[in-house]
Amino acid sequence: MVLSATCMLLFINPQAVISEMLSAGASAVELCINFLGIYAIWLGILNILDKSGLSQKLANLLSPVIKFLFKSTNPEANKYIAINMASNMLGLGNASTPSGIKAMQCLDDGSGKAGFSAIMLLVVNSVSIQLLPTTIIGMRESAGSLNSTDIILPTILSSLLTCIFAVSLVFLFNKLGKRKSRP
Repeated sequence: MVLSATCMLLFINPQAVISEMLSAGASAVELCINFLGIYAIWLGILNILDKSGLSQKLANLLSPVIKFLFKSTNPEANKYIAINMASNMLGLGNASTPSGIKAMQCLDDGSGKAGFSAIMLLVVNSVSIQLLPTTIIGMRESAGSLNSTDIILPTILSSLLTCIFAVSLVFLFNKLGKRKSRP
C-alpha cells in the first residue's frame, strides 16, 4: 500500500514526495541521535549492574515473582529475566533485548519448541509493566512537549492492566493445553 501510494505520488507530485522523503529521513536520524544518549546511559547502568553483582541481587529480589511467573529453576536464566524485567520497568524496551535473548538461550531445552517459561518471557517482555517510560518521555521531550512526564500514571495503569491480562491468558492457555493433552 505504501509502495503503491508512493508510486502514484511520484507521478502526481514528484517534488513533494522527494522533499518529504528527505525531511523524514532527517527526522529519523535526529530521533536516533536523541535516543542514543538515553540508551547509552541506561545500557551502561545495566552493564554496571551485571559486572558489580547487583543483577544477581536484583534476581534474588525478584525471585518470588520470577518463580511464580516463569517456573524456572535455572539461576542464570533467572538473573537475565530479572535484568530484562528491570529494564522494561524503566521503559527501556530496546535496552532489555540483550538480556532477553540471553534468558531465552538459558531457557531453551533444545527440543525446538518454546516451553512455558519461554512463552511467559516473550509475553512479559512484550507487555511489561513500565514504572518509568523513559523512551516515551525522551520522545516527547525531543518533540517539544511542555510536560513530557505527564504520561507516567496512565502508562503505569495501562501497562499493569495489560500485563495482568496477558499473564492470565498464558496461565489459562497452559492449563487448557495440559487438560487437552490428557487422555
